[in-house]
Amino acid sequence: MRKPVTLGLAALTTILVFGGLAMAQQAEVITLRGAEVDEPVHLDKNHGQIETRMQRNYRQQPPLIPHTISQYQIDLRTNQCLTCHDWTKAGERGAPTLSMTHYLDRDGNELDHIAGTRYFCNQCHVPQANAPALVENLFEPSSPTVR
Repeated sequence: MRKPVTLGLAALTTILVFGGLAMAQQAEVITLRGAEVDEPVHLDKNHGQIETRMQRNYRQQPPLIPHTISQYQIDLRTNQCLTCHDWTKAGERGAPTLSMTHYLDRDGNELDHIAGTRYFCNQCHVPQANAPALVENLFEPSSPTVR
């Protein structure tokens, strides 16, 4: 009695899986930006860069970058952000200094150089552009005084 039920469930599962795959392949995917996936959309050509410091929307939000970084080199050998923002140069360049958390290793020990876990700035910090939202956003800041 159990064998026919098991075979029937296996057959039904197979039909559902392959039927779902067939329907998924026929579905039309529409992108949020209205372009083909492989078609490049260049931000600088479409929207202006905001060149002022932006207000943060919540506590612990990484600050947005108020300038273009399109020509900045950030790789294993070089991080051009540090030419202005490292604690040794920020004062003379008039740039904001990196938070002290950027100079702590995984164990909380203070370092004289930026920690490897914080080296790639654009993992958290992004340039801000004057661009329309891709999707509706009803987010409101937690407090109007957050900076």
